[in-house]
Amino acid sequence: MFYEYGDGKLHYEMIGEGKPVLMLHGMTCDLNMMKGCMEPIFTGDTLEKYQRIYVDLPGMGQSVFPLDCASADRILEVLEAFIRDTVQGDFLLAGESYGGYLARGILSKLCDRIAGMLLLCPVAIPERSQRTVPETKVKFWDEQFLDSLSSEERRGFFGYAVVANKETYRRYQQEIQPGIALADPVFAERLEENYAFTWDVDARIRELGCTQPVQFICGRQDDCVGYQDLWNLMEDYERSAFSVVDMAGHNLQIEQPEMFGALVRNWLNMAGE
Repeated sequence: MFYEYGDGKLHYEMIGEGKPVLMLHGMTCDLNMMKGCMEPIFTGDTLEKYQRIYVDLPGMGQSVFPLDCASADRILEVLEAFIRDTVQGDFLLAGESYGGYLARGILSKLCDRIAGMLLLCPVAIPERSQRTVPETKVKFWDEQFLDSLSSEERRGFFGYAVVANKETYRRYQQEIQPGIALADPVFAERLEENYAFTWDVDARIRELGCTQPVQFICGRQDDCVGYQDLWNLMEDYERSAFSVVDMAGHNLQIEQPEMFGALVRNWLNMAGE
C-alpha cells in the first residue's frame, strides 16, 4: 500500500488487527528489516492482539520522495501525517538505528498517543564523530563459512557483523541486503547532510516527562551507535528498561534472536495492555 504526501509516496504494509505497532527501520534499509525480526514474535495470543505497521522510510524501499524531503525534519513531517491519517487511536512505536532516532521525534510530537516505545540499537548522537563506541573489536566469526563467500558477498556483510556465520548471513541477505539495494543513493547522500533534527529532540522529551514504558536494546560490540551514549538517555523516561546484549553488534536482532525476542515480548507485556 502507498500513502501519498505531497509529491511523494510512502510504502507500507499492515498485518493483523488490534493495537497498532508502528515499525521504523534504519538508514538505507527497508521494511523487511523490521518485518524479519518482529513478525516471528507475533504468534499465538499475541498474533491476534496487535496490528503491525511496517513502513519504508522516504527514499528507501519502495517509498519515493523528492530530494527536498531528505532531512530528519521533513521525514518526521511525513511520518506525522501518515500516523494522523492511517493509525487509529493509541499505538506502540518501535525503531531501529536511525528509525530509533525518528521514533523519539514522533514521541516528542505525539506523546499522548504513544503507549510505549522500543528502541533497537538506536542513534543517540546524530554526529558520528561524537559517539562513544566500543574500542575493542571483538568478533565471533565462523571462518570456515566465511572462506566460502566471494569477496563481493563478504564486503557488505562484514560492515557491522559481530557474529558472522551461515545463519546470520542468510538473514542479512533476506532482511537487510534487499533494502540496501533499493535505497535511492542520491536521497541517502542528501539525508546524510541533514541527518539530525534542527532542534534537540531529547531535550523536548525531557520537558514532556513521558511516562510510557520504553525499552532500550543495545549491542555490547556495536561500533556504529554504541551503547554508552544511550544510557545517558535513560533518565529522560520515568519507566524504562536498558539491556546491553553480549555477542551483538548493530545487527543485534539477527545475531542474538532469542534474547531479542524475549526482550520484545517483555516490552509488549508492559506496554501492550
